[in-house]
Amino acid sequence: MAYILNIETATKNCSVSLAHNGETVSLKEINDGGYSHAEKLHEFIKDVIKESKIKITDLDAIAVSKGPGSYTGLRIGVSAAKGLCFALNIPLISINTLKSLANSVSISNGITIPLLDARRMEVYSEVFKNNNSMRNILAEIIDETSFSEYLNEYKVYFLGDGAEKCKEIITHKNANFIDNKFPSAKEMSLLSYEKYKINDIEDVAYFEPFYLKDFLVTKPKKII
Repeated sequence: MAYILNIETATKNCSVSLAHNGETVSLKEINDGGYSHAEKLHEFIKDVIKESKIKITDLDAIAVSKGPGSYTGLRIGVSAAKGLCFALNIPLISINTLKSLANSVSISNGITIPLLDARRMEVYSEVFKNNNSMRNILAEIIDETSFSEYLNEYKVYFLGDGAEKCKEIITHKNANFIDNKFPSAKEMSLLSYEKYKINDIEDVAYFEPFYLKDFLVTKPKKII
């Protein structure tokens, strides 16, 4: 038996779940349009532990969404996860954010393309069929020809906060858009348990989030 705490902070959705043998037993999350991770994350961790009627020392592992996603959000989630792993001397498990998002829907006929907003017309994307990845994760700029190789052959289901900007641009007859889907710690529960069973864990000291592209800092304008 395994109790795993799952932490998802890669997007605006701040989400924490407590899972027992891959089944979510408690979930706390908020998506209020802003990044409230720093204020809410530790509160949510305490809440799911309390609701599950276990002690924090009963945890067998911590799982964290590894990205891609928001640089700041990922840093907050990974820092919290690593701190708990060090303190409790338990393993760290990392979960692909896009795979977790893809697993939030069940598509039997077609393919799923989770999209995370990467600002302007750029998205982070991956392509899944039957929950198996068909293409590596990319950061790409969306235009009217995007994903045409899949749209010409399959019904394609786009989801995630990056899908909204694609609706008016990708107009292929096989394009379908699923609204209001964000990466959630709920979908991490089974994924983290599967990794736990085969001891697919990270080095707590050296693990870093998967940013996909460099973090760019905009220099403030000089005030004359």
